[in-house]
Amino acid sequence: MIRLPTFEERFEYLRLDGVVGESTFGFDRYLNQIFYHSEEWKAVRREVILRDSNGDCVLDLGCDGHEIFGRVLIHHMNPISAKDIVRRADILLNPEYLISTMKSTHDAIHYGDESLLAFDKLIVRKPNDTCPWRR
Repeated sequence: MIRLPTFEERFEYLRLDGVVGESTFGFDRYLNQIFYHSEEWKAVRREVILRDSNGDCVLDLGCDGHEIFGRVLIHHMNPISAKDIVRRADILLNPEYLISTMKSTHDAIHYGDESLLAFDKLIVRKPNDTCPWRR
């Protein structure tokens, strides 16, 4: 994914076009909950966050200009299954298959909806622009 230079290219590469409410683990959901609370996961999560950081902030999909100001999620680039957890597949804990993201981007990846992406543009403020009676 490092070969994809822009946020938009990385998003399109990762996009899954899932359906909200569609079952992913079903009755085996307990397996991924056990996995995501394991010390192994917590250690690799810290490693990925450090790798995807630029100074004081973590970068969404590792892209400059897309800082995460809140909770950081770690996304598996290859969707995982209950079988992967049981078999301890390499994609579970290999940082090469993981990327830092924020919740809105993570949801957009899973549900294929760009409208969920947080593209906050910086608004240049001018004196009194928030005070309508002083214009």
